[in-house]
Amino acid sequence: MVSVANNYPFADVEARVQKRWENSNAFATDEKTDAPKFYCLCMFPYPSGRLHMGHVRNYTIGDMIARYRRMCGYNVMQPWGWDAFGMPAENAAINNSIAPAIWTKRNIDEMRIQIKRFGLAVDWQREFATCDPEYYRWEQQLFVRLFKQGLVYKKKSTVNWDPVDNTVLANEQVVDGCGWRSGVPVERREIPMYFMKITDYADELLEEINQLEGWPESVKSMQKNWLGRSEGAHINLKLTDGQVLQIFTTRPDTIFGATFCAVAPEHPLAQAVAESNPKIADFISRCKRLAVSEEAINKADKEGLDTGLRVRHPFVERELPVYVANFILMQYGTGAIYGCPAHDQRDLDFARSKNLPVIPVVLPPKIDEKDFCIGNEACTTDGTMINSDFLNGMDSVQAKNQVIDRLAANGEARRDVQYRLRDWGVSRQRYWGCPIPIVYCDSCGDVPVPEKDLPVLLPHNVTIDGQGSPLAKMESFTHCACPACGKAARRETDTLDTFVESSWYFARFASHDCDDAMIDERAAHWMPVDQYIGGIEHACLHLLYARFFHKLMRDAGMYPTATRYNEPFNNLLCQGMVLNSAYYHNNGTQRQWVAPSDVSLKTDSKGKVLAAYDINGNTLHNAGKIKMSKSFNNGVDPEQMVSTYGADTARLFVLFNAPPEQSLEWSDDGLRGCARFLGRLWNAVHELPTGSNEQAKDEDTVIASTQRRLHQLLAKANYDINRLHLNNIPSAAMSMTNELQNAKAVINDGTGASLAGVKFLREGYLLVLRLLAPAVPHITQALWEYLGKDGLIANAEWPQADQTLLAYATQTLVVQVNGKRRGQIEVPADAGEEDITAAARDVPAVTTDIAGKGAARKTIIVPGRIVNFVI
Repeated sequence: MVSVANNYPFADVEARVQKRWENSNAFATDEKTDAPKFYCLCMFPYPSGRLHMGHVRNYTIGDMIARYRRMCGYNVMQPWGWDAFGMPAENAAINNSIAPAIWTKRNIDEMRIQIKRFGLAVDWQREFATCDPEYYRWEQQLFVRLFKQGLVYKKKSTVNWDPVDNTVLANEQVVDGCGWRSGVPVERREIPMYFMKITDYADELLEEINQLEGWPESVKSMQKNWLGRSEGAHINLKLTDGQVLQIFTTRPDTIFGATFCAVAPEHPLAQAVAESNPKIADFISRCKRLAVSEEAINKADKEGLDTGLRVRHPFVERELPVYVANFILMQYGTGAIYGCPAHDQRDLDFARSKNLPVIPVVLPPKIDEKDFCIGNEACTTDGTMINSDFLNGMDSVQAKNQVIDRLAANGEARRDVQYRLRDWGVSRQRYWGCPIPIVYCDSCGDVPVPEKDLPVLLPHNVTIDGQGSPLAKMESFTHCACPACGKAARRETDTLDTFVESSWYFARFASHDCDDAMIDERAAHWMPVDQYIGGIEHACLHLLYARFFHKLMRDAGMYPTATRYNEPFNNLLCQGMVLNSAYYHNNGTQRQWVAPSDVSLKTDSKGKVLAAYDINGNTLHNAGKIKMSKSFNNGVDPEQMVSTYGADTARLFVLFNAPPEQSLEWSDDGLRGCARFLGRLWNAVHELPTGSNEQAKDEDTVIASTQRRLHQLLAKANYDINRLHLNNIPSAAMSMTNELQNAKAVINDGTGASLAGVKFLREGYLLVLRLLAPAVPHITQALWEYLGKDGLIANAEWPQADQTLLAYATQTLVVQVNGKRRGQIEVPADAGEEDITAAARDVPAVTTDIAGKGAARKTIIVPGRIVNFVI
């Protein structure tokens, strides 16, 4: 037993409690139980080597939910894994001359220790890293099956290419047109890549979003926008030289406003013109330096050159010039558009730069045509057709149908649905990733590696210099025999996008030790995930890919039994960011950020910051509360926090100070306040009286009223925790502790306490401990033991409010004079009108009003609500 101390000895308690969990394998789970299952999962981390406060908040929230469900009688699985492949390991290898495998393994070992210090109720027997061959062999098997089914294919794709590092760059790795590491201008290059046909699942992915009732509406909206379903038409426009230019448009109603056409630099028409036009060829070459993302395209100046080709307008005698333009992407639609400047902002920007006509053809609602003109902003709303021949007077929807019907009748158009979503390019010219299980044979072409020969192992004895993938330089890896004909062949040296590993890990946790299948029958028990927790930044790509992969595995027969569900995550919680103050010196164009711990503040009487100074007394700029980040030098080291205050204090702070989905503002005072509360709780339990005397005066009344109040707080806490308003649970426990301490002052009146009084206080604190156990599991376990309880409080029953005690002992009434509020009173629930009136008259503002205006002519009492004096 831990000795009583004025300060809670958190280090000793937490180490002892964690050792007990580990020795008893307390949170291991299996399927051999009749208890209902609950699968709680936090998005697993990349093993960077150090936890940050965003990790701490995410995992603490998940752990509280898991522990709560466990106490409610569920068979809870909360597994752990590591998203271990990726570029940071390669960069570390380059910078530190260390193999990625060694760097990753070392980081995992360090982070596992840090994670365990926070006391998470994790089933560690299910732990794996995605860089383990025992893991990635199964995604190679799925890749092979999808390749055979045609759901994986190879084609050339336009990418951002770093000519120094010899690798594809993600859009976010292109900074001001240059590679983020090399600093040289990127090139837009076409290279062969493997793609997964996520577009085959676009309809299902979209339709089932509305079934995700446990997901935030904001995330569902983001996914809908990312999928980007649009109804429109493919239209074949005839060029004057006899060629046909096919475009896809969602606004065929605006065709009478078309004043030009434009094609992407990679479009075959542009390529053909470039062969005889040096200016076009040079322009296309310059376009290759522009990143390929929509965001980069939108930010860039809209540029283009006239190809000299002309398109005949399908309805009027008008020829439209055809430009090759930098704002048209080959991978969207057909890589060609007709431009209607009045009703598309990019078209308008381009038209203004080329002095092209701008013809408004859609009149917005409630606007007079004579007052309607296009300035610097395009009009993108629907409305009534104008300047559009046979469409005039129609609304936009009618006009769209009319245009499509007329063109379709001549074989010049067809209705179609398109998605903004494009097939998922999964090839990466990187070493530290899952090898793509394909062999190239001059006779047989692309041949998948037989499943019996999987996994294709990623060699670890490599030297990484940043000059492309080392796999391409390893003859021992690339040289092999063709699985089909036995002739000399070459292995694929690209690796899979690391989003692939994170798109199915949730299912593998259910079958973590299965060595003969990707997923076994246990998945039918655990899936789908009941509660998934992670950042809003993963709302689109990760969550969309995970939903897609779940359906792929379902259709590829990877799930051993017919699934009863089509979605992998029943409920989703996106926790808010952790914010902290940030301060900086403004050194010209670059800011130098100063750690908050090195900042002195001048504040006013209300605590408002008036000025900030560094350790040398230099004035700093205050950036306010912004996201904790290394870039802003405003992070807090979780390890230091645990060493100083303990894991339970850290957990309590991140849970108590903001609702899970809202941003959490860091506060040293708030952290210390949580530490003080745990110290008070520790002392309160250890200082409970033993009990041998007679009952104190008013003891029965105090016990009854306190008991009622405790259960009212508990009822509210139960309501809140089921809504995931987790911050209200510690708040309720704090209020309950205050109630018990107030009751103790009466029960233990200086001469000792009665046995009944001591029993009441003890049971009251046991109630508080169970309520707090999911939030602060170490101190509650220690105090549980101190109060003589056997076993783990983690296995105790979650407390339920006694319904017979929930009736209010008092009622609160608003007091008014002539209908204007003057205060409120609290009186016994069974108080009569005479007592209520007397209490209301004692409200100071009422006394003043009555003294100044004379006696009340009438008193109106609305039971449980209002007392109104009419004077």
